[in-house]
Amino acid sequence: MSAETFSTRLVWEGGEDIRAHRVEMGTEVLHGSSAPGFGGDPDKANPEEMMVGAISSCHMLWFIAYARAKRHPVSAYVDNAEIVLEEDRFTSAVLRPEIEFEGERPDEDFIAGLHDRAHKACFVANSVNFPVTVEPR
Repeated sequence: MSAETFSTRLVWEGGEDIRAHRVEMGTEVLHGSSAPGFGGDPDKANPEEMMVGAISSCHMLWFIAYARAKRHPVSAYVDNAEIVLEEDRFTSAVLRPEIEFEGERPDEDFIAGLHDRAHKACFVANSVNFPVTVEPR
């Protein structure tokens, strides 16, 4: 695969709330702030949530692609992912996907194999310097 460049546009328009901003990705706009523990708005996305969201999304996309290729299409996927921030760095992330399949559910070994393949293929998880574990539900 050749190198690709991805971009977002971050906009802060001044004002009293120095944390309020937006991240523009294509036609999507995500309203952001800092995490509530840092004085941010709990109703807006924060960089820490966006980080774990990127890891979770990448894993899900690979998992669904591999499941479909093996003729076990996914009908629903929910991940209650978490990331741990200690002092000035992330130290771990845990993905906890709950998956429903179209038709009969494959056996747990097959599902574990899909997670393993997805985890190895996820370039976001491959790019971080902390462990990312998968604990299927």
